Amino acid sequence: MNHGRRSLLGMVMLGAMEPLLAAMPAGGGGAVQRQLDTELAAIVDDPAYPLASLSVVAMRGGQPVYEGAFGRRFIGNGALPDRPATPATLYRIASISKLVTTLGLMRLVDDGRVDLDADVSGYLGFTLRNPHFPAQAITLRHLLVHTSSLRDDGGYFWPAATALKDVVTLAALPTWSTLAGPGAYYTYCNLGFGIVGTIMERVTGERFDRLMARLVLQPLGLQAGYNPAELPKAAQANIATIYRKRAVDSEAWAPAGPWIAQVDDVGTHPPTPPPGLDGYAPGTNATPFSPTGGLRIAARDLGVIMRMLMAGGVHGGQRLLQGATLERMFARHWAYDGVGGNGNPLGSILSPRGLGNAHYPDRPGLRLAPGFDAVGHLGDAYGLRSVFAMDRARGHGVVVLAGGTGFDVAATPGRETALARYEERIVAALHRRAILGLAD
Repeated sequence: MNHGRRSLLGMVMLGAMEPLLAAMPAGGGGAVQRQLDTELAAIVDDPAYPLASLSVVAMRGGQPVYEGAFGRRFIGNGALPDRPATPATLYRIASISKLVTTLGLMRLVDDGRVDLDADVSGYLGFTLRNPHFPAQAITLRHLLVHTSSLRDDGGYFWPAATALKDVVTLAALPTWSTLAGPGAYYTYCNLGFGIVGTIMERVTGERFDRLMARLVLQPLGLQAGYNPAELPKAAQANIATIYRKRAVDSEAWAPAGPWIAQVDDVGTHPPTPPPGLDGYAPGTNATPFSPTGGLRIAARDLGVIMRMLMAGGVHGGQRLLQGATLERMFARHWAYDGVGGNGNPLGSILSPRGLGNAHYPDRPGLRLAPGFDAVGHLGDAYGLRSVFAMDRARGHGVVVLAGGTGFDVAATPGRETALARYEERIVAALHRRAILGLAD
């Protein structure tokens, strides 16, 4: 496999417009770094469980200590040249986007533009109610913690010309739970973050993708975005295509077959904006920008976000978020009662929940690696799997972006954690080698 690799240990982060890590001196590194390079390359190249691409970052004590890129961000299957993954490769990071969306929302909280416990109807300009529990208001807190009583069964993405109001106020659609009202029951819901993004648009008058650039991405000096068509050309060229070894609309895997592009096939054509943006009125439907999963960003830039969070909301000497706001965001707002009375996993991990984030305590069934007590978010979409996890108290953390699998991930669960087996191996290697500094 054509690998693009770059890994560094013990380097400090530079300024906002600099890379996360400085260039490695020739001949640098040591036994731990070499072992980690070898382990991660072997995971990507495992003939039974191959990955299209992989980008990772590890933090120790609040500082970046390792960065690696492996595999191919574009696979030509013999018709076009392959392109290696590099530290600059951007991925559509799936549900980690929710955590970043929440950072933008929390900036509006800091500015007094929104209240987490207010009825969101006042922000949306129409009454949002579960028709089965019409007396109970829905709040931003409910949306962020997945206890709003909204459901994804009626969909969570619509074209820009569709008013979100017309979708969520139709009681005939399976959009609403009949089991419990707002605040009473957890079910993971992507639609809730489409509503969050729409609220953010309505209170600011700005389109969601550009608003997130202003609130979060630009202050951190990141070339990333929820609308890849507006990224600089160089960043567009570095977007990873997400692959599976199965057809886009099929559940049948073909491990011996070719890699099939699922999303972001920028190797054959540049990204295009969501259709229907001409004449779009911010505050009517932010779902085309996918506040729930559509952020394109590199692992190293997620490392910049992680370091800002570890620093209590400060980046480059400037405060982006109040420390008390982050404590509120990462506090535990929901936890499973153990019997199903307050939540349904629906195939997901029943992790305790913060606002736009999940908790992964060091306990069997919930942990991401033994000895690693973390908060953050996981992602899973179109073949990509992603991990953003940090121990804020110790300043330890990992970012993992895997750009597609050639096998059925559901058939290979982790042995000791809630992750898929290959993710478990990656996180364990990063934790053992980069964070704990252990060599064989």
